[in-house]
Amino acid sequence: MDFFSKAKSVKLKSRHEKYLTADRDGASVFQDRSDSAAAIWAVEFVEGAEGVVRLRSCSSKYLTAKDEEFLLGVTGRKVVQSVPPKLDSSVEWEPVREGMQVRLKTRYGNYLRANGRLPPWRNSVTHDIPHRHHDWILWDVEAVEMRSDADLSEDDVRCSNFSLRLPSNLSSSSEDSSKKYEGRLIYYYVVDDDGNADDSVEGLSFQLKGSRLEDLIQRLEEETGLEDIIVCSRSRLNGKLYPLRLALPPDNAPMHVFIVPSTSTAANEFMPAASRSPSLAPHP
Repeated sequence: MDFFSKAKSVKLKSRHEKYLTADRDGASVFQDRSDSAAAIWAVEFVEGAEGVVRLRSCSSKYLTAKDEEFLLGVTGRKVVQSVPPKLDSSVEWEPVREGMQVRLKTRYGNYLRANGRLPPWRNSVTHDIPHRHHDWILWDVEAVEMRSDADLSEDDVRCSNFSLRLPSNLSSSSEDSSKKYEGRLIYYYVVDDDGNADDSVEGLSFQLKGSRLEDLIQRLEEETGLEDIIVCSRSRLNGKLYPLRLALPPDNAPMHVFIVPSTSTAANEFMPAASRSPSLAPHP
């Protein structure tokens, strides 16, 4: 709760380096890399419920946990911005501190989750209890406007373990620069069943920290929601894909990689004969 007790308004940044953002339609919420005014949420305290907050968007609507499924047959529930006839528990969130980040828990035990993967999951926000990707429910809290001492209780003023991240525009330019370019820029493409991908257009991208192939594979699986993927590069000589087997190049130059799902026909080319499934094995 100490992340919110001194802040009048905050921004919430997800594991995917994107901000919780109120859509201009006045109903939806999503993740976006730009920290616009739509990413600012006013903090309201719930009277009689210690440690519980409401978050109000720039449209003066509240971050709301709905009981409706986000997609039919999956566990995630919808998160929207709304103004209920009565401010009930659907607009109440309990911040649970975890190190220098928070989880935002609904009154019924679910957590605000920033989804990755491919569309329609990409950039969506739901609430549930994740069985995988537990870091998707962790949020950085950036203070936008602080409360004055007159607005605070004595306990708040004395609070010694309070910690809030300053928004990026208040950080030093040198610190901003080092964070912005930390790691390696990865562009990635998911190939079709025959191994084709259009890399003439810019692929989806993210910043990768670390130089191990294992780090890259894990991050790509998180971003796409695919498992047991084969990560490839394209040969400059003949244009064919070849799987990455060793450590990534030592410099931090951008990389273009291609994801081959293990269930695709194209994966047959890169898998040892003994490990091919019958559906992928070549017919005599």
